[in-house]
Amino acid sequence: MKKGLWQIFGPVLVALFALLLFLFIPWEANFRDSDFLKVAASSGDATVFKGEKIKEDALKEGYIPFFGSSELSRFSPFHPSALAEKYQRNYRPLLLGAPGTQSLTQFLGMNALNLENKKAVLIISPQWFVKEGLREDSFAFYYSPLQVSQWIENLKTVEEKDKYLARRLLSYKKVKEDHFLKETLESIEKGEINEDAHLYFSLTRNLYAKEDELFSFLSLKKNYRKTLEKDEKLLPPQFNFADLDHLAFKIGERETKSNHFGIKDQFYHHRLAKDIGKLKNSQKNLDYCYSKEFGDFELILDNFAKKNTDCLFIIPPVNKKWSDYTGLSQEMLKEFGKKITFQLEQQGFKHILNLNDYAGENYFMEDTIHLGWRGWLKIDESLTTFLGEKSSLTYKIDPSFYSEEWEKRDPETI
Repeated sequence: MKKGLWQIFGPVLVALFALLLFLFIPWEANFRDSDFLKVAASSGDATVFKGEKIKEDALKEGYIPFFGSSELSRFSPFHPSALAEKYQRNYRPLLLGAPGTQSLTQFLGMNALNLENKKAVLIISPQWFVKEGLREDSFAFYYSPLQVSQWIENLKTVEEKDKYLARRLLSYKKVKEDHFLKETLESIEKGEINEDAHLYFSLTRNLYAKEDELFSFLSLKKNYRKTLEKDEKLLPPQFNFADLDHLAFKIGERETKSNHFGIKDQFYHHRLAKDIGKLKNSQKNLDYCYSKEFGDFELILDNFAKKNTDCLFIIPPVNKKWSDYTGLSQEMLKEFGKKITFQLEQQGFKHILNLNDYAGENYFMEDTIHLGWRGWLKIDESLTTFLGEKSSLTYKIDPSFYSEEWEKRDPETI
């Protein structure tokens, strides 16, 4: 009888015991192999973005985090990853972002990272700043229970940013599906946090962290790495800005022959050509100056200030030929740049590269909104200077930037 019971329940008990060992014994995976990190750093993989372990190991090896969204995957010979590899720079970019990542998901991703006294790069896409900010589907895709658990586990004193973050998280269906998390966030929004929540989210974080260590390397996209290696071969042996700018012009000219917008042929044919008539004046009512995204962006600034992170903020332009066609206001984009620059400078962030004046430059953009051949090369100039400078930081975070008043403030009143 006992033997029969063991045959039935024994494998289950052994599996449960193995699971408990896996979850609670303090072992640690090591992803610091140089070839593996090269693939991971340029993969744009959502698993890397939502996890922790690979990012932590990359930072330990000296990688510089580049936070952004879809522009990070617009590879060419002039992409920061290609230039750093070809010319043996003393840094390598760790690309953290993909289509649909914005300030809220970026903050959750960077909150657990060891960015103390480090440098970083963040590309601020004006397109993030639509009225409601991050869309429901984009939030759900990049939502990481590991990152949220880590934030709550370490939350000892509820600050204004924590109340704001709890309120924003509660606006998404994906979060409210977890009843205990919903109740915890409602308490945090009121300025409260209890020990039961700390214990629960400490256990769940441990579970998700072990899952991250075990599975995060399995789904890496290697195609981007192959693209970069191919692009590097097109670069001359020695770095010379004028020569590279000439090469960027030639490649851009060659790859945009199908249209008069200066848009890469492949993008134009696959994404625009079929509906080109419908797109005329389709963006004339868009305005990026009034958005929930401004508060979400403040979470990032708060995080950088607490960790003494020195960041180069890049504001890319929108292709002027395209905006003239769709009716998107270049004047509005300048006003947006003015507002976001004010938010940065008022709190001590001084490294800001606003590229809006290059909106009409040939082959500066690869398509409608994404940096291209000459755009990436222009960034390389500022990036090299920024990374070579000694940091001198004096931050003073102003919680009023979380307010609805700031969200709705007219840039003309600044």
